[in-house]
Amino acid sequence: MKSQIRLVDITLRDGEQAVGVVFTRFEKVQIASLLAGIGVEAVEVGFPALGPEEKECVQAVVEAGIKGRDGRPLEVNAFARARKEDVAACAECDVHGVVISISTSDIHLERKFCKTRQWVLERLEGAAEEAKKRGLPFVVSAEDASRSDLAFLIEYYRLAERLGARMVRYCDSLGLDDPFTAYRRIKRIGQKVHVPIEVHMHNDFGMATANVLAGIRAGASSVATSIGGLGERTGNSPLEEVVMALKHLYGVDLGLDTTRFREVADYVAQASQRAIPVWKAIIGENIFAHESGIHADGVLKNPKSYEAFSPEEVGLERQIVIGKHSGSKALIHKFRTEFGIDLDPDTAGRLLERVRAMAVQLKRPLFGKELVQLYQSLVGKRR
Repeated sequence: MKSQIRLVDITLRDGEQAVGVVFTRFEKVQIASLLAGIGVEAVEVGFPALGPEEKECVQAVVEAGIKGRDGRPLEVNAFARARKEDVAACAECDVHGVVISISTSDIHLERKFCKTRQWVLERLEGAAEEAKKRGLPFVVSAEDASRSDLAFLIEYYRLAERLGARMVRYCDSLGLDDPFTAYRRIKRIGQKVHVPIEVHMHNDFGMATANVLAGIRAGASSVATSIGGLGERTGNSPLEEVVMALKHLYGVDLGLDTTRFREVADYVAQASQRAIPVWKAIIGENIFAHESGIHADGVLKNPKSYEAFSPEEVGLERQIVIGKHSGSKALIHKFRTEFGIDLDPDTAGRLLERVRAMAVQLKRPLFGKELVQLYQSLVGKRR
């Protein structure tokens, strides 16, 4: 497992391609600033050939002169199809680099473009020459790489290497890879190509993060991610999942300020009008919410019993929730720490019966005010 992994965040480009998502110019600058603030070194901000409004947004991020935590300028990249005019549009935005992309799978060539593999190579060569003419560093991306013939994919990447690409990108565009397949294919590519490999994984089968980890283990040294996994269809590999998995499962710390993950995710969720599911890995509120009596008791004794890392590490808080599955120890803890009331075991047991009955009736955990009202009702009757 490589210890030096480059992250390029694609929230502002692939993330915005999620159905119905539109970022304003201000939001693009703000999101780029937030990403730089947590330590992301490179972003892919848009697709200038889309039109004047998109070019203005890309230029706004460039002109903002955003710097990262270490004081170095944020690397701002744009996306281009393998067309000279697309590359020219990127260059006109003064971006620091361009991602040149074209499909390499036969199913796309035969049914989408009605073209040959040779056409793909010629288009790549033309776009790469345009980037070099304009002094623009470029990454070469293979759309639908996971369904491409491996021999042709390697031929494509080797041409990119000869043309001067600083990196090649492997796109599992439909999320059809699994970790075993991704590992084998990327390992083979790394044996034949001598520029860095970047992985760009989609989540259609829920394996985007696992496929990223497999790709890194196979030798990839760069990862395209998005906040919360925002992206087309089911989205991309989420930045927060990749960073925390590398840190806690493999001991590879990328140096990001993870304590701001929820803050950044909240802003992206607001700008994209996409709520963060409470069960979302790493940044969902329920990852540190405990209702089950067994779990709550274990966490109260030692948080590591049921928490892989502390909530503070990602900008969240622990929640002891009282509902149908709660136990008396969690109830006693809740009343002592939140309401300043010490429950004796007998009172806690009686109160818990009422709590569970009400939770079943309401089909949810109880709010603090409801708990206090039940307690007051119980104490009043006993008097």
